[in-house]
Amino acid sequence: MLDIDVLQVATFLVIVVIGVAWYLSYSAARLDRLHAKVEGAMSALDAQLVRRAEATLELANSGALDPATALLLADAATESIERTTEHPLAEDLLDGQHFGGREETEAVLTEILAVTLTDDVVARLLAQDDELVADSLDRIAASALRVRMARRFHNDAVREVRRVRQKRVVRWFRLAGHAALPARVEFDDALPPALAR
Repeated sequence: MLDIDVLQVATFLVIVVIGVAWYLSYSAARLDRLHAKVEGAMSALDAQLVRRAEATLELANSGALDPATALLLADAATESIERTTEHPLAEDLLDGQHFGGREETEAVLTEILAVTLTDDVVARLLAQDDELVADSLDRIAASALRVRMARRFHNDAVREVRRVRQKRVVRWFRLAGHAALPARVEFDDALPPALAR
């Protein structure tokens, strides 16, 4: 009778240990997938910001704008492109997966696009019937919308990682390892009203 009780207790403990090990393994894998999702969302945001800056630079260099407006757009777009690769970290295998304080640079580009591409300017540019200029305006509008969506996807992924990392089991068993806590990306990403058509 005593042997059966010990065997039952041992079996129960083995089942509990296997269950806990499975849960910890599942939680760690889920957290890893969430971190990968954040990195993918950051890459997508970075790509859309580069596309927006390139389209802006193309418009600035088209010759369709007055020199002052073209210079403003070109400076802001160039700064945005340069900030994309300005801070490489040799020890970081996922170089470029952090936003690196680019919020101000991207907000400035958004503001300059809104200030320079007014309804009158856009109407005048479209009236020129220049295919390159119209294409540049379309690319700026499309990439600005994609920037907004990519930033929201990134921030949603960050919120999910932070929520999971707040769980006691994740903290107690250090399931996040040495991974840095991802940060939200906040900047003005509004589409210039003249391009919202």
